[in-house]
Amino acid sequence: MIQLRKNHPLLLAPLLLALCLCACRHPPDEAQVRAAIAAVAQAGEAGNAGDVVAPLSDDFDGNSGELDRRSLGNMVRLFALRGEHIGVSMGPVHVEHRGERMVATFTVTLTSRGDGLLPDQLGVYQVQSAWRHDDGRWRCYTASWKHAL
Repeated sequence: MIQLRKNHPLLLAPLLLALCLCACRHPPDEAQVRAAIAAVAQAGEAGNAGDVVAPLSDDFDGNSGELDRRSLGNMVRLFALRGEHIGVSMGPVHVEHRGERMVATFTVTLTSRGDGLLPDQLGVYQVQSAWRHDDGRWRCYTASWKHAL
């Protein structure tokens, strides 16, 4: 019995090593981009502008100059202040590597329970977003969208 107690720490060592290795493992790059897109959708529904723009780079360009990072945040804030609820339904996200960057494409459906959004702003959109690795995180630096027919 005394012999077992002396070896007890040695029995725990492999278990602790396995736990450390599991904790150090980070999700694959594609999963990180998918998670960031899902977080933006959830933040948009919640009216949380800070979380909507969090994964965007400072030089984010939306639809070739139509919307930048600051404008997008302000738009979400405006909807929230007016008490509008924007519904966001995501389709599957397809992510592909292009060199050191990634491109994610997906469809998104926007709905509203308020009267503030113009009807032509609601509906199904086809989105293509480009991502780069900045400061240890994947950040979206450009996105384009159009109404899906």
